[in-house]
Amino acid sequence: MEKELYLAAGCFWGAEHFFKQIEGVVSTEVGFANGHTDNPTYEQVYTDTTGFAETVHISFDPLRVSLPFLLQMYFKAIDPTTLNQQGEDRGTRYRTGIYYTDPDDLPFIRQAMEHEAAHHTRPLQVEVLPLSNFYRAEEYHQDYLDVNPDGYCHLPVALFDYARQARDLATLQKAEKYLLLLKQLRSLLDGETDCIARMANTAAMLHDTFHFWWTGFYRVVGDELLLGPFQGPVACMHIAFGKGVCGTAWKENRTLLVPDVEQFPGHIACSAASRSEVVVPVWHEGGIVAVLDIDSQHLATFDHADRHFLEEVASVLSC
Repeated sequence: MEKELYLAAGCFWGAEHFFKQIEGVVSTEVGFANGHTDNPTYEQVYTDTTGFAETVHISFDPLRVSLPFLLQMYFKAIDPTTLNQQGEDRGTRYRTGIYYTDPDDLPFIRQAMEHEAAHHTRPLQVEVLPLSNFYRAEEYHQDYLDVNPDGYCHLPVALFDYARQARDLATLQKAEKYLLLLKQLRSLLDGETDCIARMANTAAMLHDTFHFWWTGFYRVVGDELLLGPFQGPVACMHIAFGKGVCGTAWKENRTLLVPDVEQFPGHIACSAASRSEVVVPVWHEGGIVAVLDIDSQHLATFDHADRHFLEEVASVLSC
């Protein structure tokens, strides 16, 4: 399981070297993003007439490093308040930008931008856009500072040392908890055939392990979701197909990560205390029989690691 992100952070020689030091980054490559010509060369991009930004394509393991953590590190490597300049490098090719390929990443990016903006008196000059195109740069640009240790770099060496020592401890510890829970859950459910009993203990185990605000299931009954076993405060008892986060996850047959429930179209406010949510379809014999619903009183509680492991939980439950 890998995720990808494209970050423009000034000269891509130093930017790539910085990001590749971070634990959980699987691979990097440098290139040119979001321009308006085909197959540009470095010399063409250098003229600032192609619209491209020097960009690092990052592949990362979300079970070891989260998107929010990578964005925290990104802001440590740039001055986000300068337009078309990083260090002494000037030009539109050196602009800063966050380019995404997964629309589900956008709420996390927006939250990271808001958090960073609170630390500055000047507005941020980081553009946030979907990736429209990316062309790999010539080979001599790839891993440039590995091949040329004394080569030009606008970033201080101390920043590379910082990146090497950085650890997304929250994500690593969360992954360990999930792995232990899955092992215990498989043992607990072994031999039990009653679906309600399986759901009840699954909800209890998740709730006790992670102290979620609300943890439970909605069962597919006819053309609606009916409240099933859960841990937490009183909840909605009926949810129509395609309505709210749970009904939409059922209709679209996919896990939904919702960093801010107030921004979700048609959100059903069973409780005003719920701020973020993750909903995972539960399959059995070729169809969805329920959804696993987890809510938090805090924004952006759940990430791609939660999605991965909760889908594993749903697979183990399968009833």
